[in-house]
Amino acid sequence: MTAETILTNALVVLPQAVIAGTVVLRGARIADVQPGRSHAAGAVDLDGDHLIPGIVDVHTDNLERQVQPRATARWPSRSAMLAHDTQTIAAGVTTVLDALCLGDLGFDVGRTQTFRDGVKDLDALAPTGLLKSEHFLHLRCELPAKDMPELVESVADHPLVRMVSLMDHSPGVGQYRDVERYRQMRIRQLQQTPAQVDKRIGELLEQRGLLRETQRRWLLDRVRHRKLPLASHDDDSAEGVRANAADGIMISEFPVVMEAARAAKEIGVEVIAGAPNIVRGGSHSGNLSAADLVRANAVDVLASDYVPPAMLEAAWLAAASGAATLPQAVGMITDRAARMVGLHDRGRIEKELRGDLVQVRPHEGHAVVRKVWRAGERVA
Repeated sequence: MTAETILTNALVVLPQAVIAGTVVLRGARIADVQPGRSHAAGAVDLDGDHLIPGIVDVHTDNLERQVQPRATARWPSRSAMLAHDTQTIAAGVTTVLDALCLGDLGFDVGRTQTFRDGVKDLDALAPTGLLKSEHFLHLRCELPAKDMPELVESVADHPLVRMVSLMDHSPGVGQYRDVERYRQMRIRQLQQTPAQVDKRIGELLEQRGLLRETQRRWLLDRVRHRKLPLASHDDDSAEGVRANAADGIMISEFPVVMEAARAAKEIGVEVIAGAPNIVRGGSHSGNLSAADLVRANAVDVLASDYVPPAMLEAAWLAAASGAATLPQAVGMITDRAARMVGLHDRGRIEKELRGDLVQVRPHEGHAVVRKVWRAGERVA
């Protein structure tokens, strides 16, 4: 007999409304959504907490933080993947796209190893049922990096790849368009002399001029057959957004100026903003405020970027500020995110969809995860 779980006395967050009601799980699916309280024997009382769909994170670098918890301490990769999984599910993230960087510009030592190990660990762990969140791959491709094509080739046809983003972290571009700010950041991070950093900046700009456009075209051709969602990264102009859209790149990740975000919305390009930007009250790199994007109705999806719990907190903050209703804000971390990457079996509390659910209790301005179900099974 198929197992049944009844979750009752909850504020159920639906796509258009919040209702006091009951959700019935049967096996891995949502069997029913009912208004009111259930008096069935064995019904689980959620104490009036909110019940939202499982969170879908389309972009997180959190694995990198587990692999490198200290600048001089690299953690064993398999242990890092398990720690990352534990943190995502504790944050209510039932579906996660691990955003691994493909391509080294010479400042982020170890990222290539993190990519190779991450794919290997995911291949080993995903079939075991030990991972509590469902993991997919998001390939973050560094266009001017010499080694990017080789790394992409190794994973371009991997079945877990759900998204590809095209990045350019060269000085003077996108996130780092303020070259002097970039220069000072690298001097602090690497403890190198200004002359050493200036030399490397010059080399990177020369390399960008030689490789970026050729490798951009190669990448688009290489992944075209997969029909994957394609994203640009750190858009800094309306012209750039339009040029990307002409090449089929219909997602703008973390635009750094409002002009780019508004241009994206005008032509039907979806926009991803970083949830930590909202929780912190601004960008860690001095760029556009994500809260301003939400208020301007210029965001489709919030991603954790580098802090998994930020997604839920950012959604609650957006609703509390009046920038969005609670269903709208929750939709940015669930339904819209799932649809963006073609996962149409989750993201909403609706009959026949997957039983991915999160019990949430607001407390003094924070949203606290109390319980998590994935595919009908309690996992946290």
